[in-house]
Amino acid sequence: MGTNQNGKRFYQVKIKGLDVTSLKELGRLMGPLQRQAFRKVYGKILDLTTAEVFTEAVVSLAQYYDQSLRCFTFGDFQIVLTIEEFEEILGCPLGGRKPYHFSGFLPSLSKIAAVVEDSARELDRMKQTRNDVVGLPRKNLEGKARDMTSQEEWVPFEDILALLIFGVVLFPNVNGLVDLAAIDDFLAYHHSKESPVVAILVDLFDTFDRRCEKNSARIICCLHALCVWFVSHLFQQDIRHPCPLQSYRSCVEKRRVDWDQYLVGIEGSTINWFP
Repeated sequence: MGTNQNGKRFYQVKIKGLDVTSLKELGRLMGPLQRQAFRKVYGKILDLTTAEVFTEAVVSLAQYYDQSLRCFTFGDFQIVLTIEEFEEILGCPLGGRKPYHFSGFLPSLSKIAAVVEDSARELDRMKQTRNDVVGLPRKNLEGKARDMTSQEEWVPFEDILALLIFGVVLFPNVNGLVDLAAIDDFLAYHHSKESPVVAILVDLFDTFDRRCEKNSARIICCLHALCVWFVSHLFQQDIRHPCPLQSYRSCVEKRRVDWDQYLVGIEGSTINWFP
């Protein structure tokens, strides 16, 4: 920890980057009808993979996290992650849905096998443990998805792709491994339509809390949604798009700023506030 030129304390922040290239490649294997079907079931989670992540923005944002209030405190205003905004970003309104809550038990391999159309025995052979995290290798699941396209089995392909996005983008953990805890969240959505939005916010708050408690803690969370949320508040645009992801892609200012300097000077009067 040190201080910047404005006298503000500066914490060292490590960001774990998320490589989503292969997920975007899988997404491009779908035609218009398949993409429409995917969005109908899983909202905008595939579109989220196309959002560019600015690690410099996240590093700068982390300096303003107020652990006691669970918000980001700037000079004359505070902003906080909200359920409603993340529902809109993910295209997954909570509505009458029950929010996902981890039961404390990892899902059975037979339950996963029924979705990915494989045997529980094969998944057990595939299963790995790294850094005390139990999961399935990402490359194996991606290979399984590609096999589905060659057989034109689009429904299981879409399910496997969504499972991968849950494990790689929404709830990232260990590189190359899809955490069984993330798969449990996917299964709850797949079978019971339980919303992942609250769990994503919990993961984000937990990540920033751990950064406060341990200066060297690495930020591992849903960076794509976090960047879309943050940028949506910072820059005025001539056209207010109904979709936050569309607004994010059309915002050119986010590529031009020095994030440290920009955040030091922002005021509440310049922030976009949404009802």
